[in-house]
Amino acid sequence: MRPVADIRIGILTIREKWETFLGTKTSSLTENYLSEKFFLKTEAQNICINGSVLPTENLALKIKSLKPSQQIIDQNRVIAVSLAKNELNFSSLPAAGFDGFEIINSEEELLMVENIWDIFLLNDKALRADFNLLTKNRKSEKISSTNKVIGDSSIFIEPGAKVEYATINAETGPVYIDKDAEIMEGCMIRGPFALGQHSALKMGAKIYGATTIGPYSKVGGEVSNSVILGYSNKAHDGFLGNSVIGEWCNLGADTNNSNLKNNYSHVKVWSFAQKKFIDSGLQFCGLFLGDHSKTGINSMFNTGTVTGVCCNIFGGDFPPKDIPSFFWGGSNGFEMFKLDKAIELATEVYKRRSMIFDKKDIAIMQHLYVEMGK
Repeated sequence: MRPVADIRIGILTIREKWETFLGTKTSSLTENYLSEKFFLKTEAQNICINGSVLPTENLALKIKSLKPSQQIIDQNRVIAVSLAKNELNFSSLPAAGFDGFEIINSEEELLMVENIWDIFLLNDKALRADFNLLTKNRKSEKISSTNKVIGDSSIFIEPGAKVEYATINAETGPVYIDKDAEIMEGCMIRGPFALGQHSALKMGAKIYGATTIGPYSKVGGEVSNSVILGYSNKAHDGFLGNSVIGEWCNLGADTNNSNLKNNYSHVKVWSFAQKKFIDSGLQFCGLFLGDHSKTGINSMFNTGTVTGVCCNIFGGDFPPKDIPSFFWGGSNGFEMFKLDKAIELATEVYKRRSMIFDKKDIAIMQHLYVEMGK
């Protein structure tokens, strides 16, 4: 549903990080079906940045100084390259580098999102880096005296946020509360943690870092080392651990996921690209829920379950670990959700946020639906 650069990890999306470091807006050279919404703006000479790479200050300075026919390489991967307009072609960009281009080595350890589990796996480091980036030389709003706080110097509250009668431990990592967000009474938080704009932690929520809740979301129950991209709700009790939840999702009451196998072996995760299960190399790995997907009450998910977009999972037993887009059902079987109904539902959900599910969004959903039928 989006380029990799628009995935949220830490506090900001990867794109927002780069735009902060570079001091300019960016555009995307991406898959054709995404290019109308995430368009490419070109100049005579262009600097292309690998959208899966998280920026650092030193890397941003190197990129700013790139000259034509120069490229920054890290471990045989292109991190950034300066290209003329006629050299821009998504299908022919070589991952390992451009022949004849001058090589500049990155010379530092870089964080890169190469697998879906990297989103929660790297979230600790990304959140700490974003916290420093966003709060440098700034002063937090005052923390209410009703809260029990450990390590208040690592807590930053933006204007309009409400935090009352909560327990916050920021010694384990920074805690960032964005504008107009709310932490309700009885919440218990161990950083690192970020709560996005207009989002809310419901009463008594238990949050273990490193966890990020994006904008316009409501979250309750127990959450550990997970990322909710935004505009999604997990408003009731239930456990979510080592997981990634897309946008416009809803987890029904008492939805739970397993994040550890009983034999402690590595978790295998379905790859839509490779069309097979691949070894994540992780003992702890939970649920990956695609955009616009929903779960019924008392839903259960095995370790490493992956769903596509517009799924609706319900029933009293574990569903399969690989659930294609537009599938509705559970352990007793699935049926395809009709495209027109999926668009109608997404349009209605957008309206609740005073947003428009426009023709560009519809075209992306239509493409994914057609791909499902192949």
